[in-house]
Amino acid sequence: MTNDKDKNAWLWVSILYFTQGLPYIIVVGLSVIMYKKLSLSNSEIGLYTSWLYIPWVLKPLWSPFVDLNFTKRKWFLSMQLLISLAFLGIGLTLQTDFFLTATLACFWMVAFASATNDIASDGYYMLALSEKKQSFFIGMRSTFYRLAMVTGQGLIVILAGFLEHQLENTAKAWSFTMIATAVLMAVLTISNFFTSPKAEENSPKVNQNAHFGTIFSTFFAKKGIWLSLAFILTYRLGESQLVKMTSPFLLDDIAKGGLGLATEAVGTIYGTVGIIFLSLGGILGGILISKDGLKKWMLPMILSLNLPNLLYALLAITKTTSMFAIVGTVIIEQFGYGFGFAAFLVYLIYVAEGFYKTSHYALATGFMALGMMLPGMISGYIQEWLGYDGFFFWVAFAAIPALVLVRFLDYPADFGKKTLNN
Repeated sequence: MTNDKDKNAWLWVSILYFTQGLPYIIVVGLSVIMYKKLSLSNSEIGLYTSWLYIPWVLKPLWSPFVDLNFTKRKWFLSMQLLISLAFLGIGLTLQTDFFLTATLACFWMVAFASATNDIASDGYYMLALSEKKQSFFIGMRSTFYRLAMVTGQGLIVILAGFLEHQLENTAKAWSFTMIATAVLMAVLTISNFFTSPKAEENSPKVNQNAHFGTIFSTFFAKKGIWLSLAFILTYRLGESQLVKMTSPFLLDDIAKGGLGLATEAVGTIYGTVGIIFLSLGGILGGILISKDGLKKWMLPMILSLNLPNLLYALLAITKTTSMFAIVGTVIIEQFGYGFGFAAFLVYLIYVAEGFYKTSHYALATGFMALGMMLPGMISGYIQEWLGYDGFFFWVAFAAIPALVLVRFLDYPADFGKKTLNN
C-alpha cells in the first residue's frame, strides 16, 4: 500500500463515513419517530424497531465472506445503492394499507445493507490509507459520522415536521421525506463512486473455515470472558430502553403523559442539540481516559450514563411545558450518555486485545448490539405498564447490574491511557 492512496483522503473519508452513519441513525432513531407519528403504540415501536438491530448483532458471522469475496469498494457501493432503493421503497409504500409490513421489510434491507457497509467501509479505510494517515483521519471519521447523526435524526426529522404542517397529512409528509432521503443516499453513493480510489484487487477466494473457527474459540477462551460479556450486555441496560421511548415521550400528548412537542421541535432538540452535546461528552470522556486510564473513570462514567435519566422522570411527573427544562434535560442526558459511552468503547477494545484484535472487536460490538436489542424490544411494554414517570425511574435503576459487575472486572488500571495515547 503506497502513500499515493492517501491522496484526497480528506474528501473520500468524510463522504464515506457520513454515508456510513446516515442509514444507521435512520434505522435506530428516525424510524421510532416516524412510526410514532403514524400512530403505532409504544409497545409496537419498541418491539419492531429493536428487531432491526439483528444485522449488527450478527455481522461478525458474515464479515469473513465480505473479506474473501470481491473488493471492499464494490461491497460498500453495492450496499449503499441497496440502501437508497430501500429508502425509496419506504417512501413509496407509506401511504398504502400495508405500510407497516412493507416499511419494516425495507428497514430490514437497510439494516442488513448498513451492517455490511460498515464491514466494507472500515476494511477499506485500513486498506486505502497508510498507517500514519489512518490515525490522522480518525477524528474526521468520527466528526462526519456525527454529522450524519445530526442529519438523520435532526435535519430530516425537521423536514418531516415542516411537511406535516404544509401538507396536513402525516403519511404523505413522511412519504416525501423518505423519498428525499433516498435521493440523498443515492447522491452520496455516486459521490463515493467518484471520490474513493480503487485501492485493492479482488479478495482471494480461499477456505478459511479453520481460521474463522479459531477466531471464535480464542475469543471465548479469554480469561474472564463470560463476566466481560455479562458486563457488555448490561452496561447499556437502561439507555437501550430509554433511547426507544424518549422520542415518543417528547411527542405524545400531555393527556397521555408526554410533553406534546411538534415533530420539528423533537428534530431540533433531541436530534440536533442533543447529538452535539453527546459528541462533546464523548470527546471529554476520551480525553480523561487517555489522561488517567480507564479504571479511574469507569464508575463515574457508568453513573453519568444513567443518573440523568431521573431528569426525564421529573419532566414526566411535573408535566412541564418549559422549553428550558426540556432542552436542559436533553443536553444533560445526552452529554452524560456520550461521556459514559467513552468508557464502554475503551473496555470493548480491552476485551478485543490479542492476535485477532479486529475480529474480536467485531464480536464484542455484536454483543453490544445484542445488549441494545433485547431490552429495547420490551421497552414499550414496560412504559405502557409503568407510565412515563415510572418507566424513567426504572431505566435509572437498570444501572444496578453493571454497577455490581464492574466491581469484579479485572483490567489494567492504566489500560485506556496506554491504548489511546499510542
